Amino acid sequence: MKVELKKGERLDELHRNGYRIIQNPERFCFGMDAVLMCGFARIKRGERVLDLGTGTGIIPILLEARTKGASFTGLEIQPESADMAERSVRLNHLQERVHIVTGDIKEAVHIFGAASYHVVTCNPPYMTGGHGLQNPDQPKAIARHEVLCTLEDVISQAAGLLMPGGRFYMVHRPFRLAEIMTGLCSHGLEPKRMQLVYPYVDREPNMVLLEALKGGKPRVTVEKPLIIYKARGKYTDEIYDIYGY
Repeated sequence: MKVELKKGERLDELHRNGYRIIQNPERFCFGMDAVLMCGFARIKRGERVLDLGTGTGIIPILLEARTKGASFTGLEIQPESADMAERSVRLNHLQERVHIVTGDIKEAVHIFGAASYHVVTCNPPYMTGGHGLQNPDQPKAIARHEVLCTLEDVISQAAGLLMPGGRFYMVHRPFRLAEIMTGLCSHGLEPKRMQLVYPYVDREPNMVLLEALKGGKPRVTVEKPLIIYKARGKYTDEIYDIYGY
């Protein structure tokens, strides 16, 4: 299907099923965090999946390529990003299984209905208003800082959207781990799996991947560390496998 690119946009290869994605570097491009979360998430055959704050649709498109889920929906508040995501869906002929909705994370339960998904995913803004230098470019600021939604908004909406026994997957920064765990438990989302991601084996972790179960019993498994680089500019075998190279 012929899909027109708008000013400033480009097509990027996803190395899965021949899929490509439309992005605009002047707004925001997906990073490794989204790809790693897709590798960490476990989606079963026939499950319905919702991605909160989907941006240009990278997570639902990658999960469709990697798993046997029945349907994948992305919710995005920025119309321009949602438009790119929707065009990427059409570009890859995924209209039957991937759907993009423009809307606010804070209204997600109202938009989709309570207890309507088996799995909810999110790659949320990592920084609060007081953390770091906020990007003066509004689309990038929204993606990186809690401008339009907070961690509490994400967790509370995920809890409302999930069926009993449903799973929530999130990638975040380790420095907020205590806040994340407290928030998950307070909304009935029991942490079940955690994996720390390290840029190099001798560095501190800079990402954490989490799975939480709605209504689960207390017990969390800490998986072996995921190391990104084994040498400068060279990924470890695990990263090449996740990317599908």
